[in-house]
Amino acid sequence: MRTRWLSVLFAAVAVGHAGQVHSQTAEEVIEKHLVAMGGRAALEKIATRVLTGTISVTTLGGDLSGTIELYNAAPNKSRTFVKIDATQFGLGQIVQDQRFNGTSGYVIDTMGGNRDLTGDQLETVRSNTFPSPLLKYKDAGSKLELLGREKAGDRDAYVLRISPAKGPSARMFIDAETYLMIKSVATINVPQVGADVEQTTQLSDYRDIDGVKVPFHIQSINQFQTVSITATKVEQNVAIDDRMFSKPD
Repeated sequence: MRTRWLSVLFAAVAVGHAGQVHSQTAEEVIEKHLVAMGGRAALEKIATRVLTGTISVTTLGGDLSGTIELYNAAPNKSRTFVKIDATQFGLGQIVQDQRFNGTSGYVIDTMGGNRDLTGDQLETVRSNTFPSPLLKYKDAGSKLELLGREKAGDRDAYVLRISPAKGPSARMFIDAETYLMIKSVATINVPQVGADVEQTTQLSDYRDIDGVKVPFHIQSINQFQTVSITATKVEQNVAIDDRMFSKPD
């Protein structure tokens, strides 16, 4: 069981049916969302981002905590570096380091074993363009559909379905008042657990960094665990060595 919930950690860290159709179009909702995020011009100026923070994992076997570093570079390079204190399970420190260089992905995992990213997991990180998957979704070959409106917690939200050229689609919930994204839901096949995992990601505590809104709290929930990430520092347009995103030699 420990291996199952630890194997889906990256599925949690890496990821958007509606009711009545609203008169707004998908394009109108997207444009209002981008304005709420800071505007197209401000978003297009963001070439890199480094987020550091804390991570807590709630599982059926107990609660764990650790640190996380997230690296992004336009258009879709990413790295997630996590250290988890699992001494209470007799496992010491667990390190998971997922890298994607824009073409291929690799995971360094001290518990589950090192492996190449494949299937849904690979296509999901490939289509997760930075700084927003909605900024240039047409250029990426994705299709978007406005499904309608529904509740996301206590908030009214527009529901958009984004379908990349390859890989699983996701439903994105855009707050009907603030036009910030507050939730996304996607189902990803995770070979390490031999099952499809429905991943719900909730975004909150948006703060202005260099004229762009960044969520400082991210919570990802699936049937195995709840992962909560709290950012302590966010830096943008900093130099990042491209080798950090690739499989080590």
